Amino acid sequence: MRILLWHGYLLAGTGSNIYTQALAREWGRAGHEVILFSQEPRPESFDLAGAEVVRPTVGPVLPVFVLDRYEGIEARLLTEVGPAERAHYVEANAAALRRYLPADLVFANHVVPGAPVGAASGGRFAVKAHGSELEYAMRPDPELAAWGKEALGRADAVYVGSAHIRAVLEDLVGHLERVYEVPPGVDVAEFRPQSREEALGSLLREARLDPPNSGNAQERLPDEGNAERLERFFRASGQPTVLYFGKLLLNKGVHTLLDALRGIDARGLIVGFGDYRAALEEMAPANAVFTGPLEHRHLRHLIPLVDVTVVPSIFPEAFGMVAAEAAAAGCPPLVARHSGLAEIADGVEAEYPRELRHLASFAAGDALELTDRLRALLALSAPEREMLGLAARRAAVARWSWTSVAERLLMPFQ
Repeated sequence: MRILLWHGYLLAGTGSNIYTQALAREWGRAGHEVILFSQEPRPESFDLAGAEVVRPTVGPVLPVFVLDRYEGIEARLLTEVGPAERAHYVEANAAALRRYLPADLVFANHVVPGAPVGAASGGRFAVKAHGSELEYAMRPDPELAAWGKEALGRADAVYVGSAHIRAVLEDLVGHLERVYEVPPGVDVAEFRPQSREEALGSLLREARLDPPNSGNAQERLPDEGNAERLERFFRASGQPTVLYFGKLLLNKGVHTLLDALRGIDARGLIVGFGDYRAALEEMAPANAVFTGPLEHRHLRHLIPLVDVTVVPSIFPEAFGMVAAEAAAAGCPPLVARHSGLAEIADGVEAEYPRELRHLASFAAGDALELTDRLRALLALSAPEREMLGLAARRAAVARWSWTSVAERLLMPFQ
């Protein structure tokens, strides 16, 4: 198939960015012709399996859901972008797509502005709802919800990542035909169990390749001196390690994890960037260490070194990508039980022994329950924790591999 894959943002750092990168790679490996449209300034940094990459000129404003820094363009919240600016943005992207038609499929990310872009392209199009546009843009703005609803009515397929997102989408735009539930995926070859020696050596090699970041001035780069810091961290203590990786935003619930860390004999490793980092560092206990953001090249080796990965979001999530990645790497994930995260918990629990299934989740925002779950997990023997890690790995391979996800997305068009 000839597929025009449209994504208005970058190719790393957040769930929908990684999703787009992975689809381009998997569809390319499967022999499809992929043309990828995004605002990524360095697409050569990624394995896109030969996809042609186009960066549409869309300025002066880039509508976003969470404010990040972009090179050469002003990022502004979609809820603060007026109709004329939205129309300009949609037409600029649609014009870029039209130059590459005919195609078998235009696959657009995000209900808004993706569905309007797909509709304006004039091609046969599908839309992937990611959750961020639903909660951050459409729910607080009925005009944006109506805009998305009109465009979705013209789509040949609409994809949701979980039953939760299907329910949220229908709550905002009403019932839709041709809605398919396909979860996001994880690269189960990249994220896999490793021995401690292999994982630590590889992590330190990757950290030594990090670009300079004097004074940690660049929030999207790993912290300065991470190689030495991580080496000390993993060689200096026999304490178990609890990991969080993701955005450092209030709605990600990292403060709940910091509260729980005060009540357990373990260390916390906090990986990520965001506007809540300074506040989190101020409230963090002494047993929590921050690294700044790390990339997949780091995380694939970091996760096998820790004892449990916590996903403490207090805001609805379309899926639990970081939990799926942890599971694939053989690290038991412990997730807040709500929205798409609950479906991750269900998948992991199905592979756990019955008497340990409660160790896959906790009540959102409940630091006391999280503390109890962490204590119980860390009290297990090393063989028992390894058994849980392998069970989590089985869940990831069976349910969330990118190869199976990419194939399922194309089934309605074949």
